[in-house]
Amino acid sequence: MRLPLLPILAVLALNGLVDYYIYRRLERWKSSAQPLARRIWVILSVVLALVLVAAICWPKKEGGNDALTWLMWLLFSYFSIYIPKYLYVIFDLVASIPRIWKCRRLKVLSVTGGVLAAVSFVLMWWGALINRNRIQVKDVAVEIANLPESFSGMTIAQISDIHVGTFGNDTAFVAKLVDRVNALHPDMIVFTGDIVNRRSDELEPFISTLSRLHAPMGVYSILGNHDYGDYYEWPDSAAKKANLDYLKKMQADMGWTMLNNATAYLHAGADSIALVGVENVGDPPFPTYGDLDEAYPGDLADPTVKILLSHNPAHWCEDICDAPDKNIALTLSGHTHAMQIELFGVSPAVFRYKTWGGMYRGSGGNDLYVNIGAGEVAIPARIGATPEITLFTLKPKE
Repeated sequence: MRLPLLPILAVLALNGLVDYYIYRRLERWKSSAQPLARRIWVILSVVLALVLVAAICWPKKEGGNDALTWLMWLLFSYFSIYIPKYLYVIFDLVASIPRIWKCRRLKVLSVTGGVLAAVSFVLMWWGALINRNRIQVKDVAVEIANLPESFSGMTIAQISDIHVGTFGNDTAFVAKLVDRVNALHPDMIVFTGDIVNRRSDELEPFISTLSRLHAPMGVYSILGNHDYGDYYEWPDSAAKKANLDYLKKMQADMGWTMLNNATAYLHAGADSIALVGVENVGDPPFPTYGDLDEAYPGDLADPTVKILLSHNPAHWCEDICDAPDKNIALTLSGHTHAMQIELFGVSPAVFRYKTWGGMYRGSGGNDLYVNIGAGEVAIPARIGATPEITLFTLKPKE
């Protein structure tokens, strides 16, 4: 799958203008090193343009996982250079506006642009080399109406969106994640989808590590949009089905219980609650495989306390949030990653998702929590949006 030629040419042209603008600024630099600096700038600009063309034209649905990982790092490196360039050029152009009226340039704006460019470069690589490995545990108390007394104080650890393919064969981060989850001693562990990027065999190096997840009431999982093999070019439908069957087998071998449009009843003493899991229910362009009615064949309005695992929070927004006929106390989702960028509680994900991270309240007590995930996809970095483990403690609503 390749992007159309015109967008590629537009990006190259715009980047070329940015490079030319900075080249002209270098011409005004009065130093003996100026000619060498200009030559180096031209060479780097040409090399980076070739990198972008190669990266965008790469057959992403066909290449091997190692090649795709290298591609992610190449694209990230490219944009870690050009985003600071754009910041500098924008501020420098604004600084030049007074020259229209033959006034002096606002040098303070040029300096500000240079500082912001440097900060953005450092921030991006901090996200790639440091923050993507820093795990944050978020403690969330959840009050549920009619929660059986036996379940008061029950703890549930949620992890999501590991995307193991991004790590290749390196199990260090996933092992750290497993250790942190187990150290919380939760009563139950849930995984809310996207364990791989494109192919099920990405999971093979991590089977032993993920098998160490343990909780008295079990480890439960659902599928995410990346788990179906929709992002890979399969020779036929049989190969795609075999890929999904292999993923299900591996998760079973890990001791996980998959809820593929199914319900598991959790028991404590004489009481029980329902843990419902649906396959992926997505907003466009993500395909829908889930069926809530199939997952819970009884009456969704019945008084049984229900916790739903649904990968994409759009499912909650469109079908559960304000539905009085669906008595679902809590929905646990992932999917958004907070777009792997969150600084001071602000994320660009807000422009794409109504519910992108944290707790959301429905009108009828149908609450949603969106875990921002532990892994990465597209870019191998988390600029803020620290990898998350959520530990829920259930309490009866008074």
